[in-house]
Parts: sequence; C-alpha cells; structure tokens
Amino acid sequence: MKHTLQEKIVINRPLGECFAYLRDFSTIEQWDPGVYRSRKLSAGAPTVGTEYEVILKLPGNKQAPMLYTQLAIDEPNKLILSGNGGNFHALDTLSFSAIDDTHTEISYRAELELQWLLASLSWLSKPFLNRLGKKAADGLKLALTNPAVPLKKRVKDDIYDRLILPAALSFGRRGYLSQARKSHTNRMDGKTIAITGPTAGIGLDTACELARLGASLVLIGRNTEKLEKTVKTISEFSGCQSNNLHIVEADLSSLKATATAARYIAQNLPRIDVLINNAGALFPQREETVDGFEKSLAVNFLAPVLLSQLLTDHFNQNSRVINVVSGGLYLQALNINDLQFQDEPYDGSKAYARAKRALVYMSQGNTEQTSYFTTHPGWAATPGVAKSLPSFNQKLANFMRDSRMGADTIIWLASTPGLRPSNEPQLWFDRHPHRCDILPKTKASTAVQQQLIHWTTETLAQYKDIKR
Repeated sequence: MKHTLQEKIVINRPLGECFAYLRDFSTIEQWDPGVYRSRKLSAGAPTVGTEYEVILKLPGNKQAPMLYTQLAIDEPNKLILSGNGGNFHALDTLSFSAIDDTHTEISYRAELELQWLLASLSWLSKPFLNRLGKKAADGLKLALTNPAVPLKKRVKDDIYDRLILPAALSFGRRGYLSQARKSHTNRMDGKTIAITGPTAGIGLDTACELARLGASLVLIGRNTEKLEKTVKTISEFSGCQSNNLHIVEADLSSLKATATAARYIAQNLPRIDVLINNAGALFPQREETVDGFEKSLAVNFLAPVLLSQLLTDHFNQNSRVINVVSGGLYLQALNINDLQFQDEPYDGSKAYARAKRALVYMSQGNTEQTSYFTTHPGWAATPGVAKSLPSFNQKLANFMRDSRMGADTIIWLASTPGLRPSNEPQLWFDRHPHRCDILPKTKASTAVQQQLIHWTTETLAQYKDIKR
C-alpha cells in the first residue's frame, strides 16, 4: 500500500535556524513522538549520502529500525531523505520558506510504501498514518518554539519531591521520556564552553550536542590520549572543525593542577561563556590527594569551586556556571565538623553525596555577570556508575536513563536564553527547578552554610596565586 502524508507548520523562528536544526536528521528523536532513538552513522557534517539509524516505536513496547539516507541538501530550502525498514519505505521531503525575518513555513511530505499492508485495508490504516504525521508535525513545531522559561518550582514537582517515591520514579528513563520537550534548538555559535569530565558518559554526550549547536569547547580532563579521542568523537558527531575543540590536561584531584589549568585557559582563550563542572568520582576507600585532602571532597567539591572562582574574571556578561551533582545528595546532610571523614568511618557513597551537597551550597555565588545553576541527571547508566556502583547499575539496568538522557538538562541550561538563577539552593532536573532539601535534618542552616563558605575560602586561598 502507498500513502502520502503532508503537513505544514509556521514557526516563529528565522529560516536559517530552522534549517540548521533539521539539517542533521538525527534530531528527529527530539521532535517525532514515533521515534525512540536516532543517530547519525556517517562521520562529520551531514551531506548527500549521510546515513542515519532511526528506531521507531511500535505498539506493545516494540521497536523497529530504519536506515535513512540523505538524498539532497538544498540550503536553506529543502532536505530530502530516503528511509528503508525491511518491508517499509519512506521518502521524506522537508521544504522551508521564509515568511519574514522571524517566521518560517516548513512543509513536511512523507511518501510511504508499506509492502506488508494490503491495499484493501487502506481505509483502516490511512487515518492512523495521518494521525502519526500530524503528531510529528506538531512535535516539530513544539521543538522549534521557545517556551517561557520556568522561574519557580511547579506545585506538582514540589508535592512529588516531598513524597519522595514519585520523584524517585521519575529519575529513570520514563521520567525523561514523559517530557513534552526534548529538543535543543538554540544555537551556540560564537560561544565558548569549558567542560570537565568530557571523555565518556554524560560529559561526552553533553559536549557532542553543544558542539552540534555550534559552540567552541574547552575539554578538561586528566588523560591527553582520551581527550584526543574525544575530539575525534565530537567532530564525527557534530561535524565541527577540530580547531573549535581545545584540550586542557588536568588531574582535578590536584588543586595545584586545577589552578594551573584555569590559568592556562585564561591566558589562551578570550572568554568563557559557560563552565560546566561535570567531572565527578566515587571512591570506595578513603584516599588523600597530593595536596592532603580527602579525595572525594577534592574532586567533587574543591576542584569545581576553585576552577569557577579562578575563571570569574574571564567570564563575560551573562556567563553561566553549571554544577553537575547527584540525586544521592537528597539522602545526606552536610557534616561541617568532619568534611574529610577524619573521624567518622569512611563510606564512599556518603562522601560523594556530601561533597555534592556542599557544591550546591557553594553554587549561590551569582554576580551581575555570572549565574550559577546546579543540576542532577537522574539515574543514568554511565561508565562511572557501572564502575563505582556495580550492584546498583545491574539491578536498575532496565530502569535507568542512558547518558544522552542524563545530559539533557545540562545542555538545556547551557543553551537556553533568559534563565535566571535562584538566590536559594535548588536543583534543576528535567528542565525544571526542584528543592534540594527533602528529608528531615538534611538542610544546612544559614550558619552552617556560612561556615562552609568561610572554610572553603580559607582552604582555596593558597591556590589562587599559582602562576604555572
């Protein structure tokens, strides 16, 4: 059976931005509700012949793969792709026309050939296919429309957070998939973003997507070989030029190395628009760094605070600092009298969660130029989680998000215009602000927060004068 779907939408967005977003067809997973996953199989920027794997959602929680090939790119007017999925074929045409400087009409045409469906049943299937086409068009319009930025916690989220279990259930992949918006459409051309921990997992997926949006990246990690491989991966994913990707080697367990990295960035790059403190690690046994600090506190708290403070003068107007923490902090209070587990028996999970909670309290340093945001990615299956929490990772494998899902809010915080920071501690999760204190006695008093700030300021002072 053959059937043609045709839809038209008008977007309040310039022609060039609409075309740039859809040029890479793998973004279809962000706007078509009938697609579960998609990825570009060909390396580099999309061109004629580029191939994409698209995983369709089917009834009964089933999936079906399709292979799409880019047939034509007529910038900024038309995109044509051919899709094959065994006994299913599609020819998709996206046509663009500027209504004026800020509005674009997009025409979507899909010529479908369903070899497995009898023509005599077309009267039954065509209404269903038409609904799918309408949903795809509506999803595309939603993806390209910038909504109002959420400034306050939603009542529903606040209730779920207080009840704990409903909020925890949203930490997995179902929470991500239930979001109405999954698109990243705000271009980052001309912006420079520094990110720690970019070589795997959430950090790598964050870096790839931000590069696709046009940002130049500063990749901060401890292993030059891994960083060089990361440059190749990001270039192949995004099509960006390698000279837009800068490598800075630094072992963030060393505050001296962190300070040296900050100085290098300040001396070699004109500015930093966004700093993403993503690097983190959970250590099963108590260790001390070369500087004499408990390692979890150094990596997960002191290093990101130091890096942020040393780059403060290098931020420009509207710069952002995004601190990536963990939902595990909900379970732990800050022990201001034993931050380094010198008295209490060491527990790696507790040390990690407490360090991340401390980072939340140090993320209120908003200035006229710089805004601080803290986010947690939910329960994501990453190499770090598999290594540090193998039992947790195995038991929740079918429930957890993948790293691309975990990276979503980080990317959104980095690229969405108009965000305003809060003057009180809060966590961003699935693109909305949430409270960070739920369980009794986990919230630090104002006095304790001031003690933390004082101790951190004194501790880091000696590393702020390092010149090399």
